Amino acid sequence: FRSGRGEGGTLPPNDWESVFGGPAWSPVPGEPGLWYLHLFAPEQPDLDWRHPKVHEEFDSVLRFWLDLGVDGFRIDVAHGMVKAEGLPDIGAGEQARMIGSQELPFFDQDGVHDIHRAWRRLLASYGPDRIAVAEAWAPTPERLALYVRPDECHQAFNFHFLQAGWDTGELRTVIEESMAAATTVGAPTTWVLSNHDVVRHRTRLGSLARARAATLLMLALPGSVYLYQGEELGLPEVTELPDDVRQDPAFFRTAQGGRAAEGQQGLRDGCRVPMPWMSDGPSLGFGPAAGWLPQPAGWGELSVQAQTGDPLSTLELYRTALRLRRLLPGLGDSAMEWLTAPEGVLALSRPGLVCVLNTKPAPVEMAAPGELLLCSAPEESRDSMEAGAAPGRLRLPAQTCTWWAA
Repeated sequence: FRSGRGEGGTLPPNDWESVFGGPAWSPVPGEPGLWYLHLFAPEQPDLDWRHPKVHEEFDSVLRFWLDLGVDGFRIDVAHGMVKAEGLPDIGAGEQARMIGSQELPFFDQDGVHDIHRAWRRLLASYGPDRIAVAEAWAPTPERLALYVRPDECHQAFNFHFLQAGWDTGELRTVIEESMAAATTVGAPTTWVLSNHDVVRHRTRLGSLARARAATLLMLALPGSVYLYQGEELGLPEVTELPDDVRQDPAFFRTAQGGRAAEGQQGLRDGCRVPMPWMSDGPSLGFGPAAGWLPQPAGWGELSVQAQTGDPLSTLELYRTALRLRRLLPGLGDSAMEWLTAPEGVLALSRPGLVCVLNTKPAPVEMAAPGELLLCSAPEESRDSMEAGAAPGRLRLPAQTCTWWAA
């Protein structure tokens, strides 16, 4: 809570904006001149972590669930609990430009790490198998690594990988920087391609073929992988939701004349449409009635039921890749080495495995790295790759990723 500025405190305490659009301050009903902070929706007031009772209450909440046996917690906006002293202004029009790339007075403040250290001690008091995962949008991999120092969270989502484009140079840079930053604090690197706040990677990357290839690349990297519900079905972003069914508060808080200024872009309902389990039914098996957001026509063909047992399906590609990831002794946290590859191709070696990603829109010829284990293109085999290639070489299909036993 803060007193407002101007005569009678009728103006907000500073110029901060809500991440969902609009002001980050609302007046306290019945208390003229007094305001409360909400970096997100007005129904989500920010807590003052300088007050000891806030810490006591959260410890009580954590213990309640730990006593019930939960394995741990995903900490939402793990970078946003502590605000800079004095709550300084940011500057008109500057906040949107700075989010995700620079330090803001309410995100990624050093004081958040004291909170995470206290929670790590609380988790440790329950034994070595309770973990905390930080959902932290830090401006650099180096800043993100601070959240996974030995006395803080066990892991943190690596959104820098998620934000990389379909470009071998960009992907390699993000992978190298992420691994190097995590190594400095002795933590495992994590990888993620989609989540509930971003456009699904099938749509973001431009095609299902690219999405399948990116998945095999991700699953071949050292560290831990997080999968977002529905990506294993190859679900696209739903981009044509009617306004009257939308749920995302950012849609309403950025609306102009009843419509969002940027339409679907940047809003989050499209990745939250209930996933299809069955080929038919009122919610395609998600529940006994229609879901809170309508599923597009044709989603029954993408359902778990429709894809199970189909060797060409995205679901079976995920299942096969995950099974190999568990079985191959060289995957996990073992060493990784880059291999020489043609332009537009990334090739990496793990103990017993070579992963090759062809980002180009045409086949690329290169030396055969071993026996083919898996290809993201559903009908490709080693025989088809050898056809038309020079002896001992292969024609890697366009926009695919392949795994080879080496």
